[in-house]
Amino acid sequence: MESIEHNIHQKKPLLVILGAGESGFGAAVLGAKQGFDVFVSDGGEIKEIYRTRLRDHAIPFEEKEHSKEKILRADLVIKSPGIPEKAELVQALKKQGVPVIGEIEFAARYTDAKTICITGSNGKSTTTILTYHILQKAGIDVGLAGNIGKSFALQVATEQHDVYVIEISSFMLDDMYDFRADVAVLLNITPDHLDRYDYKMENYVNSKFRITRNQRSKDIFIYCKDDPEINKALKEKNIEATRYPFSLTEEIQCGAYLNEVKEIVITLPNQERFIMSINDLALQGKHNVYNNMASGIVAKVWELRNESIRESMGDFVNIPHRLEHVTKISGIEFINDSKATNVNSVWYALESLPGKIVLIMGGVDKGNDYGMLRELVQSKVRGIVCLGKDNRNIHNAFEADTDVIVNTQTMSEAVQIAYHIAQKGDTVLLSPACASFDLFKNYEDRGDQFKAAVREL
Repeated sequence: MESIEHNIHQKKPLLVILGAGESGFGAAVLGAKQGFDVFVSDGGEIKEIYRTRLRDHAIPFEEKEHSKEKILRADLVIKSPGIPEKAELVQALKKQGVPVIGEIEFAARYTDAKTICITGSNGKSTTTILTYHILQKAGIDVGLAGNIGKSFALQVATEQHDVYVIEISSFMLDDMYDFRADVAVLLNITPDHLDRYDYKMENYVNSKFRITRNQRSKDIFIYCKDDPEINKALKEKNIEATRYPFSLTEEIQCGAYLNEVKEIVITLPNQERFIMSINDLALQGKHNVYNNMASGIVAKVWELRNESIRESMGDFVNIPHRLEHVTKISGIEFINDSKATNVNSVWYALESLPGKIVLIMGGVDKGNDYGMLRELVQSKVRGIVCLGKDNRNIHNAFEADTDVIVNTQTMSEAVQIAYHIAQKGDTVLLSPACASFDLFKNYEDRGDQFKAAVREL
């Protein structure tokens, strides 16, 4: 009788969620479903959509403050990837011995679905959605999660799938400890977010390699063999997973490569070889050959039919704000690449577009090294239109390499000036190389304003 009495009055464990965005809301719903006493705390203002959803689910929350006393009583804390490890509250929780994890780690505890986890400095979103597209078209019950779409936790709580394709940033990987990816994909590693990693490249590389953490020999690790940072790190890392590399420069026995007649060749043990001309890919450009190789290997791991993979790679439509064709005016093409928030993404964009380019760039500089763009700017860029509060670094980097560099303060002004600089047959490209928070809510807002300004020309 005593034990029944005790159970009735037993307190639910307190789950505190820091940050009420997509991942925070999803974690809150899953936490409530799993019997936690859930409390959501956001130091900023919560978006109306999430405020409404939290109320609808009767989940208590606070905004514009953190009730430290309550938070420190938590049994478990899930933090938004945007909150750095060094944050005072996170440090206080760790000092107290309260486990602080990410939403992906939390959600994985409550599903036995297979996970395909994709990371890299560039191409994550495209490769994630392409992989999802290939699997879904082949009839697999698949969910799309992570940095894209509905949060992993929300889907685990409300709509279980057999497989999840998850886009994972380095910030998300930093908050994962026991999580294990069945298939891990590492596309590339180039300097990005170094402000979060004490400006040390090795810290950022180690963060990316956390995607292989806890993998066993029957798990799969797919990676780019042409990437110097990955190759360097592989010499020092002990990775148990079965490795399938991909390359544009050398023939790969087990994995993917580009042959001399420009065909992607994918070879996996005990499977029919996959061959497809890069001219038939829906996504063009060198970087997209890499993205297709990575997705193609995943599809072959799932033993999908070659015809099905080929069809999906040929009819895929890319995500908004990533080399998105907007329109053509007076023979000038307008391309929205607002998602290009680092230098490497801009390099890919410049490399993949034909003809002369008027480049709109700028924003919150994350410690960018613009040197890698110099050759492409010299050969392809007619002019640079800076859009940001502080454009000194862009001027210093490119003043000697292009005839025109102008400063603007609004998207409308930037688009109008770019249009006047451009000539028939040119491309006006929004590819900022920077975060958007100085003038815009986020990269989507920046891309939407670009499209609206173009349509007003």
